[in-house]
Amino acid sequence: MAAVRERAKLASAAERLNRRAAVHLPPLFLVTDDVRVPDPVAVAKTLPQGSGIILRHRDAQKRSVLAEALATLVPERALFLMVAGDEELARAVGADGVHFAEAEMGAVAACRWHHPLWCITVAAHSGPALRLAAQAGADAAFFAPLFPTRSHPEKSGFGLTRFRFLAARAPLPVYALGGVTAQNAARLDGAHIAGIAAIEGLMPG
Repeated sequence: MAAVRERAKLASAAERLNRRAAVHLPPLFLVTDDVRVPDPVAVAKTLPQGSGIILRHRDAQKRSVLAEALATLVPERALFLMVAGDEELARAVGADGVHFAEAEMGAVAACRWHHPLWCITVAAHSGPALRLAAQAGADAAFFAPLFPTRSHPEKSGFGLTRFRFLAARAPLPVYALGGVTAQNAARLDGAHIAGIAAIEGLMPG
């Protein structure tokens, strides 16, 4: 859980990175989770205007209800809404695009064909996966885990040196994901990335 000042600090770090990258994508993304983000709508209301949301809830019925609720906030807070792995729902609520897990990367090309104006992002967990994401036609990759995180307790994280090296050579915009908080976000200053994605780092305290 993060206090208001900590979340603002995280958002500022993301803005700096995004300006340097000069990409037309949100600087900051909230990634939802069934357990760790029980009320994404409440969290969305605390995000800076222009932030992105990846609705990653796995339960289909709950995901549908949340997508509709989040879609109502989009014009009010200029949010950028992505739905994970559910093209039909993304289309139904007028989302800005879809997000695919690394294992779903094969779906990117067909999705691009059917929805040429959508933003399509993928999760990537290695340098080769970043290259595959670009070849498939993804607009950006969420590169994880940077630091140890509860989402991937079995992984130690890339660490800053390796992360910076791979991100700088990635053929598409990259977001840092995995254990990024207000306390460690400044360590990303100067990295060649489009911004920051977080779960607990954006949860209201």
